Amino acid sequence: NAEQVVNQYGVPRFTNMHRLIDACDAIDIVTPTISHYECARAAIKKAKHIFIEKPLANTVSEAKSLVALSHEAHIKAQVGHVERFNPAFLSVKDQHFAPMFIESHRLSTFNPRGTDVSVVLDLMIHDIDIVLHLVKSNVKKVSASGVKVISNQPDIANARLEFDNGCVANLTASRISMKKMRKMRLFQRDSYVSIDFADNVTEILTLSDAKDHPDALTIDINTGDQFSKKAVRLDRPEVQPVNAIKLELEMFANAIIHDTETPVTIEDGFRALQVAHMILQKVKKNNFDF
Repeated sequence: NAEQVVNQYGVPRFTNMHRLIDACDAIDIVTPTISHYECARAAIKKAKHIFIEKPLANTVSEAKSLVALSHEAHIKAQVGHVERFNPAFLSVKDQHFAPMFIESHRLSTFNPRGTDVSVVLDLMIHDIDIVLHLVKSNVKKVSASGVKVISNQPDIANARLEFDNGCVANLTASRISMKKMRKMRLFQRDSYVSIDFADNVTEILTLSDAKDHPDALTIDINTGDQFSKKAVRLDRPEVQPVNAIKLELEMFANAIIHDTETPVTIEDGFRALQVAHMILQKVKKNNFDF
């Protein structure tokens, strides 16, 4: 297969990782999770910029080491949390978010790829990253449960994250579902936001005094001691067609060229992995045969 590509496209072939690293300025690591640390460490040791697929590493200690090494080498490092570049999410990136309750469902049909890790590291970590990006507060408490159904790792899991600021996030991930779903709902004071990462549709419902929006749908709401007239406004932000994988790599390249911070930093990847392992610890505690 490699020889066919060399002949067809005239590109060089490398017979081992170290020769490839020597020939490049930046390395894109898309190997199985278990080898992320080895590959990233080898690249960083040679002062090469790295783009590394999620999750950042297989263990928290490996991830912590990569963070330290990247700082020592003064290289650019970006983690492939691709949902940050999803067209639906980009359509609301300028919105002010102060969510107090978040609910996400990431459901997928079974695929043997990725079963070397649990569904938490395979799928849920996408939503963990988005939630940590939106909620500007520390995680105070984690509750979780999960079940092994097909693979030797949990194939379905649910986690509840409680933050210091009072926000609660309820995350569900499954890779044994009959249908696919990648949807997140955010509830905050006077507004509701729905982001469909699969169908690229975003909806925002806002509640305000009727007099402020006379053209919007108005409803009478019982506030406890009296009825007040409120306006309900539905907005569907325009979603631009974007190739999320191409965009994240372009922004990685731009960070190198212009010496700016990567859009998804290695610290972002570390925090997401840290919370994912907190969830896995709770899953393990609730499943003695895990």
